[in-house]
Amino acid sequence: MKNYTITVNGNVYEVTVEEGTGQGAPAKAAKAAPKAAPKAAPAPAAAPAPAAGGAGSVLVTASVPGKVFKVEASVGQEVKAGDPIVILEAMKMEIPVVAPQDGTVASIDVTVGQAIESGDTLATMD
Repeated sequence: MKNYTITVNGNVYEVTVEEGTGQGAPAKAAKAAPKAAPKAAPAPAAAPAPAAGGAGSVLVTASVPGKVFKVEASVGQEVKAGDPIVILEAMKMEIPVVAPQDGTVASIDVTVGQAIESGDTLATMD
């Protein structure tokens, strides 16, 4: 007999299983008695990824959750207000994230294929 503790959807079950003693012998589940599962503390928010070397003072953030589809700009590139820096894919649409002002791209803080949340920093500018 083997005892297992299994958690399903927050419910904890103690399960005892009798081992089969030959080929074709079915294993029997003795009983599954639910007991209250301890409430897990909420996970702390993930710290933002550290920006590359010369992080700028102007943050370029995601307006929607999604996935990074393409990085249009590179570090050190001069951009004008409205120039695309990153293209996000959300709800099967491509959404450009543009430079909020004229300046130089100081860091690109995401990679293609990375999942992002609304408000995440995608890049910084000087």
